[in-house]
Amino acid sequence: MPAAFERLSFVFPAWNESEMLDQTVVAAVEAGERLVADGEVGAFEIVLVDDGSTDATPTVIDDLTQRDSRIVGVHHPRNRGLGAAIRSGFDAATGDIICYTDSDLPFDLLLLAKAFRLIRIYDADIVSMYRFDRTAEGPKRYWFSHLYNWLVRYTLDVKLRDVNFAGKLIRRDVLDHVDLRSEGSFLDVELMAQAQRLGYGIIQFGVDYFPRTRGDSTLAAPGVIVKIIDELVRERKRLRSIGPLAADERRRKDPTSTS
Repeated sequence: MPAAFERLSFVFPAWNESEMLDQTVVAAVEAGERLVADGEVGAFEIVLVDDGSTDATPTVIDDLTQRDSRIVGVHHPRNRGLGAAIRSGFDAATGDIICYTDSDLPFDLLLLAKAFRLIRIYDADIVSMYRFDRTAEGPKRYWFSHLYNWLVRYTLDVKLRDVNFAGKLIRRDVLDHVDLRSEGSFLDVELMAQAQRLGYGIIQFGVDYFPRTRGDSTLAAPGVIVKIIDELVRERKRLRSIGPLAADERRRKDPTSTS
């Protein structure tokens, strides 16, 4: 019996993640091999995007690609931002289904077995994960996330519990139809707002969240927050103007569709 999907692409943006990447790849390989054994995917690849790191991340990525042909390395000569790194990862990915998450492994990748089951059974286009509890990050990050999700729901009518959480399983066809422009952390909203307005089916499920133990997060930095809010204001009109695609257009490039 053929696999449900031909190839899964893991996409991991990385900025100064040299201490974590070996562990990240081990976890992705374990999850990918289990999904192959379960018949969910025929094969998998791991796309690591170095966003102009100043530590040993570029060297670590090059070493990993030499050790395993399933690993693809992408390098930005300078730091461009999270959104740019994710877009480069999407461009390099060859799978018909893509898992995007952070290099610090914010959730257990073995939970992708549940995500694949949901995407098949409910004929969904995106599985978007949300955090059961994120108080371990501290009150500032918690309240910023709460406010940001409220703003996104209010301004763009995107009804997701945790829109910026880096845990998403996406059919390739979605990425073929959205126009992603953000260089920063607004990219998650840009992706999900367009997908929802184009008529793609989105399913959510909760996961236990594991705060990073290595490296530093810049998401709560004042400059990053200001940029996110600025993009939300500037892009509101464009995103709200998007209308739905016809059903055959949404799945025209997806050979696994049964609709």
